[in-house]
Amino acid sequence: MSQNSEVMVIKNTGNLPQVIEENSLFSYFEKIKKFPVLSENEETRLIRDFKENGNLAAAQKLVTSHLRLAAKIALTYRRYGLPLADIVSEANIGLMQAVKKFDLSKKVRLATYAIWWIKAAVNDYILRSWSLVKIGTVAAQKKLFYNLNRIKARLGIYENRELEPSVVKSIAKELVVDEKDVVEMNRRLGGDKSLNVSACDDSDEEKVDFVVDSRQNIEENLGRRQENALRAKVLRDCLAQMSEREQYIVKNRMLTEKPVTLEEIGAKFGVSRERVRQIEKKAFEKLSSLVKLELAQKTC
Repeated sequence: MSQNSEVMVIKNTGNLPQVIEENSLFSYFEKIKKFPVLSENEETRLIRDFKENGNLAAAQKLVTSHLRLAAKIALTYRRYGLPLADIVSEANIGLMQAVKKFDLSKKVRLATYAIWWIKAAVNDYILRSWSLVKIGTVAAQKKLFYNLNRIKARLGIYENRELEPSVVKSIAKELVVDEKDVVEMNRRLGGDKSLNVSACDDSDEEKVDFVVDSRQNIEENLGRRQENALRAKVLRDCLAQMSEREQYIVKNRMLTEKPVTLEEIGAKFGVSRERVRQIEKKAFEKLSSLVKLELAQKTC
């Protein structure tokens, strides 16, 4: 199959139900219920047809049969404060990527493989939206985002509730982050985290059936390295558009685990503490705008 055919799987979405805005979600969920769940034999036949013959109609059927799975995963991220319609759309992009990358040598059903790609797409969207330039806790936020639920699952905590102080302290110590950051991230990651719920309609399989090996995952590690490289480049490019004083304040107040005091910066530049605070506020707003613009251009 040609490379162009693979790309078309991602772009040829004309026959898929579209999520346009929040008030269309109910209609969207009703539409995707009409797509049949594939048997294992049907799924295998379609995968072979797509991979060996480049049949995009086969890929389309693979995608539509798993839209309910993508939607259910997207709903677990509904408390991030971001538009649910956008989260569902990102989940669908992850699903299409999974169909493109999947092959039968993996010895698992497509749904099992797709779960990681769907979550990775949604996670990337959320991180792009609110974590790139969070003041003073960039490293901690990333670390918590990727590891908090894993550690909670290991401790047998699946409910959406406040963590006990002893648990917060234990997690903070393990990840070397502040306890308040653990509490905040736990609230952001709220939602239905039960593993004993159906993975998709008309299926006896539960989410617990798809829990993957926690050992090193090459694709996940590669994805994280690519993401980190993109973030670093975007940040460097945006900082280069700011003045020397703004760059110094951003780097030493926002992008470090041990921020320099306002008094120290004021002494360096010969201005008052209050003036430094004003510059810092405007610099953060400017950087945030530049980052959003840069990411929008890269994702167009």
